[in-house]
Amino acid sequence: MSAEPAGATAGSAGSPVGVVLVSHSGPVAQSVAVLAAGLAGSGDTVPVAAAGGTPDGGLGTSAELITEAARTVDRGAGVAILVDLGSAVLTVKALIAEGDELPGGARLVDAPFVEGAVAAVVTASTGADLDAVAAAAGEAYGYRKE
Repeated sequence: MSAEPAGATAGSAGSPVGVVLVSHSGPVAQSVAVLAAGLAGSGDTVPVAAAGGTPDGGLGTSAELITEAARTVDRGAGVAILVDLGSAVLTVKALIAEGDELPGGARLVDAPFVEGAVAAVVTASTGADLDAVAAAAGEAYGYRKE
């Protein structure tokens, strides 16, 4: 979960896709990041960052924390951003629309937060490109628990 800024085209010469997990709660975002990385067995091979809560530790979303997290995980292969609730979606969409806040290749991924995070990190750990990471995370909507 270290930083190394770069451009951002999917599939950049062996660089992994980065994953950002945006929650209204800092502890939730951090816990899901640890869970996804642990279950993927990715160690430091897949950069994963949590962007949870507000800068003062409160509940909410923060454009600054999301931007910082995305820049931290960007290795040039794109950044998959997964979110928990509605206003997090709006914040990420606004950042993408601005065009210069997030690294090029940053993408909001429509996926369930926990299952999608695990699928995204596992898929990124295989060296898959951003399209495949986003698709795997989105497929988590179909995971049945019965």
